Amino acid sequence: MSPAAETRPDLAPAAVLLAAGKGTRMGGDLPKVVHEVAGKPMIHWVVRACREAGVERVVVVVGYKAGLVREALADDDGIEYVEQTEQLGTGHAAMMAEPALGDFPGDTFVICGDMPLVRASILTELLDTHRQHNAAATLATARLVDPSGYGRVLRDASGGFDRIVEQKDATPAQLEVNEVNPSYYCFRAADLFAQLRHVRTGNAQGEYYLTDVPGLLKQAGETVALLDTVPAEDVLGINTPDDLARVDAVLRVRLEPAST
Repeated sequence: MSPAAETRPDLAPAAVLLAAGKGTRMGGDLPKVVHEVAGKPMIHWVVRACREAGVERVVVVVGYKAGLVREALADDDGIEYVEQTEQLGTGHAAMMAEPALGDFPGDTFVICGDMPLVRASILTELLDTHRQHNAAATLATARLVDPSGYGRVLRDASGGFDRIVEQKDATPAQLEVNEVNPSYYCFRAADLFAQLRHVRTGNAQGEYYLTDVPGLLKQAGETVALLDTVPAEDVLGINTPDDLARVDAVLRVRLEPAST
């Protein structure tokens, strides 16, 4: 029986932010999410979007130099922290949040902490879509002219969600798909943690992929909904200092009206 019956849609959503990585291509030895965008650590902007979208419980998964991530978020004393001591993939990182949210009877966002362009309005729309469809999971997707580096969102014959395939595991035909996974999701918390136990490492990177969970839910007969209206600009990734500069410029332009 699905955990849906136990889920209370009247509860404020929670959020799990994945922030354990180093980001080796960024240079230096800071945790990736501590690098600044528009004058603040990039994870600050993710937390802000979550709070503006009504999130009450924020659980941050830390790992590499965890103390610096905590310092970066010291102005929000309501954040809970869990630690990923080994870097075994995004699915493994999300598993670390189960002690904090395993009994949470509501919905939870899962977002990478290096996505400072995520908007509160998109998270609100994601949650609304999730609840309207009574979904076990709902994914935000975007269509990119150049989808290189992103997981591809594959659809079934009727146009619904089928699964996500990471670039390193994709066939040449799948690499032609331009609908991508920007790595922000909404799950019924109980479904998320139940399916994480079934994730395996039989992939090109030998990791536990969070991206496998929606596909497992679909195979189990659960509803997986899509929000495919995310602007391409919002999903700009940050892997290098050049990427950081590009995202910094975008965010500063967005913030200009608020500062005048």
